[in-house]
Amino acid sequence: MLADPYYYLHNFEQVIASLDARYAALWSADERRFIVEFAALPRSSRGLLVRMVIRKGELFRASRLDYPEIGPITAACAPLLESGWVEQQAALDIDELQRVFTKAELLRYFALPGLNRRFKKPELVAALRAQQKHPTSLQVWQQQSGDRVYRLCVGPVCDLFRQMFFGNFHQDWSEFVLADLGVFAYETVPPSLQSAAFQTRAQIDCFQRLGQCRQLLADEQDPDLVCAQMPPAVEDCDWLEELRQKRLFQIAGAYERRGDCAAAVRVYCGCRHRGARLRAVRLRERTGDWTEARKLCLAAQGDPAGVAELEGSQRVLRRINRKLGILNPTPSTRVKLPSFELAAATSSSQCTVEYLVRDRLASQSDADTTVHYVENSLVLSLFGLLCWKAIFLPIPGAFFHPFQHGPADLSSAAFYQRRRQMFAACFTELNSEQYQASMRRCFAEKRGVQSPFVAWGVLSGSLLDCALACIPASHLRLWFEWIIADLHENRAGFPDLVQFWPRQRRYRMIEVKGPGDRLQDNQRRLLEYCVAHQMPVSVCYVRDTVSNLETARPGM
Repeated sequence: MLADPYYYLHNFEQVIASLDARYAALWSADERRFIVEFAALPRSSRGLLVRMVIRKGELFRASRLDYPEIGPITAACAPLLESGWVEQQAALDIDELQRVFTKAELLRYFALPGLNRRFKKPELVAALRAQQKHPTSLQVWQQQSGDRVYRLCVGPVCDLFRQMFFGNFHQDWSEFVLADLGVFAYETVPPSLQSAAFQTRAQIDCFQRLGQCRQLLADEQDPDLVCAQMPPAVEDCDWLEELRQKRLFQIAGAYERRGDCAAAVRVYCGCRHRGARLRAVRLRERTGDWTEARKLCLAAQGDPAGVAELEGSQRVLRRINRKLGILNPTPSTRVKLPSFELAAATSSSQCTVEYLVRDRLASQSDADTTVHYVENSLVLSLFGLLCWKAIFLPIPGAFFHPFQHGPADLSSAAFYQRRRQMFAACFTELNSEQYQASMRRCFAEKRGVQSPFVAWGVLSGSLLDCALACIPASHLRLWFEWIIADLHENRAGFPDLVQFWPRQRRYRMIEVKGPGDRLQDNQRRLLEYCVAHQMPVSVCYVRDTVSNLETARPGM
């Protein structure tokens, strides 16, 4: 428990003070009024308002607002009612009513003909809706409880403050509490080195509209409505324009789910978000528009957004060429990947196929070997430890608040270029034994601090020691150069298992494929890269002995 009973108020006021210090000149009249008048309220009233803000929804029963530090709710709420920030005895329709009352209370307070205790709550609400079609105050609905319902009216402006503080729409007030309780720890970036996310009022308005579009999409509203709400292109803020492009991609996806392929293609073709052009290609192909699909494929071939788009467009282009009677070029010969087969009863096992292989290899090998299920976590963690200073370099536009899992521009194409010199300095350590000391020091000093790369739940001290003893620095450099070449695509696809031989100071990475499974494109690219650089990797194809036995029985 936190010692200060008003901890939530302190957190809210911290956010307001931080925002006002940065954006005082950009506030609207309503936002400025809220900031000034909120500070003048009695503490109990401020506490009650914030309690409402951080809770879900906008309707609150007085009997459910019971907080010892606030005291009598009627007295605390009076200034909020006077300011218009809270309404009392608001008219409620049935849908609003069922949000604040349980099924048992609805049955007790609204003894209307036809209601049945065996009804589930949705059936009960439907029966009430059929009998009362217009919003009515709580006092008219029922006279027995003596309760009141308050409606929070300043939720939108408080939500905007929260979203502006975090620079996103998914983090909320719980971040403060979880940090205070020690559940999460974040890299410390001094306030003086944190950046202002917004430079103009137009950027704030754009951000707000993008948040509204996000909510409309979450509510599965008509994508035409979402399109009408979308702001124009942002010319003076890269991260905000990237967010706008992401929202366009989501709108196109909504059209696609609705079956409106023409609208989806139109939005995809006007969107620069990664994967948009390839989605447009596949929709053109699905609708039989081979010529336009081929044009998009050729454009992607000429200027691909990444290796994934290049390979995807090549695959579609071969299919389209066959449809159009165009001769396909002879495909290049694929690299032969090292592999081995392992028989196991996968269909009757309670374990995943990766754990089956891990345990089998560990039991069949000599005592000087260990096998770990690491997938993407090990190599990314090693990269995160060595390059911690580069990743968390407090350059403009990277950090907006103290609760960031990583820099705000992590997914930007410019992420590496903006930190190129610092990454080069980190990689230089691989030329000597310095890198091992740096990684161990980072592991000790930053243990548990949130990172976009280090998986603290997987990376133990013993696993780190094995990795540093068995993986050569030259191989680490190759892994890290692969990651940084395309952070979006190359953070995934690493082999499932790692096998160490500490006495021999060697290792092997193993990708596991169960029956009927095949290598994904990003996995094959990575394995081919490793083979080209003579790094020890292999694919383990698992054969299900139970299925094979059942197949063999009819012919016995």
